Amino acid sequence: MSRGPDAGVRLERALLAHAAASGCVVTIADATWVRWASVTFAGARHTVWLEGQTGPALDRWLADLPEAELAIRDHVVADLAVTAVARRADAARITIEALTLET
Repeated sequence: MSRGPDAGVRLERALLAHAAASGCVVTIADATWVRWASVTFAGARHTVWLEGQTGPALDRWLADLPEAELAIRDHVVADLAVTAVARRADAARITIEALTLET
């Protein structure tokens, strides 16, 4: 029996919803994640590549994103960083890295 979407899919959905709520339209170009664990925590390390239209809305969203509270069922986003933004004409490709922890 499936438990529903994994942490990667949940993170992607949360990013898209947060962008939309900020007035920014982005799409997922690609994503990957690997399981991660420490002595006290278990979770996953994620890399998500997004594409979006350049402009003030995207700039504000990217600036606010590392401090955003993203709601992900059964997980907490412990760390999130915008690690690259490649701009060309009116489009941008964004790389985001995140660590989610199971709750």
